Amino acid sequence: MAGTEAQREMLSLMTARVRDTFVRRPLFVDGAQDLVAVCGVLAAHGATDALVQDVQDGTPRLGIFTTTDLRDALLRQTPPQETPVRAVAHFALVEVQADAEVFEALWLMVKHRVHRLLVRDGTQVLGVLGQLDLVSFVANHSYLIAQQIEHAQGVADLREAAVRIDETIALLHGSGIRVERITRLVTELNRRLFARLWALLAPPALVQASCLLVMGSEGRGEQILKTDQDNALLLREGFEWPDLADIAAQFNAALCSFGYPPCPGGIMLTTPLWRQPLPAFRQTLRQWLYGPDADGPLNLAIFFDAAAVAGDESLLAAAREHLDLLLAGQDSYLARFAAAADQFQEPGNFWSRLTRNRDDTPLDIKKLGTFPIVHGVRALALQYRVREQGSAARLAALQAQGRIDAALARDLVDALHFLMGLRLSHQLRQRAAGEQPGNAVRPADLGALEREPLHDALAIVKRFRVFLRQHFHLDRL
Repeated sequence: MAGTEAQREMLSLMTARVRDTFVRRPLFVDGAQDLVAVCGVLAAHGATDALVQDVQDGTPRLGIFTTTDLRDALLRQTPPQETPVRAVAHFALVEVQADAEVFEALWLMVKHRVHRLLVRDGTQVLGVLGQLDLVSFVANHSYLIAQQIEHAQGVADLREAAVRIDETIALLHGSGIRVERITRLVTELNRRLFARLWALLAPPALVQASCLLVMGSEGRGEQILKTDQDNALLLREGFEWPDLADIAAQFNAALCSFGYPPCPGGIMLTTPLWRQPLPAFRQTLRQWLYGPDADGPLNLAIFFDAAAVAGDESLLAAAREHLDLLLAGQDSYLARFAAAADQFQEPGNFWSRLTRNRDDTPLDIKKLGTFPIVHGVRALALQYRVREQGSAARLAALQAQGRIDAALARDLVDALHFLMGLRLSHQLRQRAAGEQPGNAVRPADLGALEREPLHDALAIVKRFRVFLRQHFHLDRL
């Protein structure tokens, strides 16, 4: 039994088969039965669909009747008790073999725009696979990835889990799952991955006397596809570990092998600045605020989004408390910090370009869209000592404090989630085409149902930038 459970836990989305999903047993009705009789059969079995066995021109055929078909049938002139089910059933069934991969079933549903597949084992009918059951199966398999991470015995095991996380993202997004739900799932899996990797590489004494941090979009819980690494390590006062540099190098190299590119700015454990004892890091925070280093505000922004994934979380809490003390009364610094949210301006013909189908000039949706929201909200959170990490949670806290209007907060959350979803769709298409995922999209590549919401989202961003200019008095800088 234990062996069977272990095999099921290690089952990946890449190798999962249709027979592993919840295939509903077939419920057959005769094509000559009237709709009232068929509805009685559905009610007796608690079903919403039935397979219709019929003969046409001497040839047996198999169709499907659903409650949606019943709705359409009721609009006919013929009474339902006089309408044979064959008259409203659909006989062009899309079929899948039980040993086909789950990916194929999802692809068939998307390609043919159907919500149900007929499942066969060879020629035998096993039943019907519904879209909701399939999506539920895919979503619930996140626990299998989590279990693989938890029981990983080495870096190779974790690398497999990292690949499956990417596969899960594509599957869930393709199935219409909302981007904020995908992000929440991916954030949890990624943090478990980082924590397990650290536990495999770092001795227990080092793990207990330190706090492993993820920062930037990963810290905020807003990263979906893998981007540059942003990680750090805080150490207890007086604690030293002779091989720390080597362990840090192994950690960052393993993440690179998982698909997380190294940070071009070196914001990783391999950089001494990002692995310090707490007292030294307190001094670093002071230098970022008051020192001449031009990267100080950027480093501060990245750290402010930090989340603890392993070790002693009190170290991060102490660093945050020190930052609050340093920022007390620093309105001029906060204004300069917030000004970054207003640094990217729309081109002069920006709004008209969104309405032209053939415009190939790319728009950077990160610079023009997500960054102003994320950084503007970050600046407000710094000012009012909001400890929540995600932008949506920060906006909720700021609204509760009366620092931002409820309508603007709601619009910003909606705009951010739309932009994140659009960016994900764009990057998944790029990756499928063998291209490097990026943030630049061309209006010509967007459908009408994407251009108008993008126009609205960027209008909200523009309104938020006006709010920030007024709130922080940016015109005085």
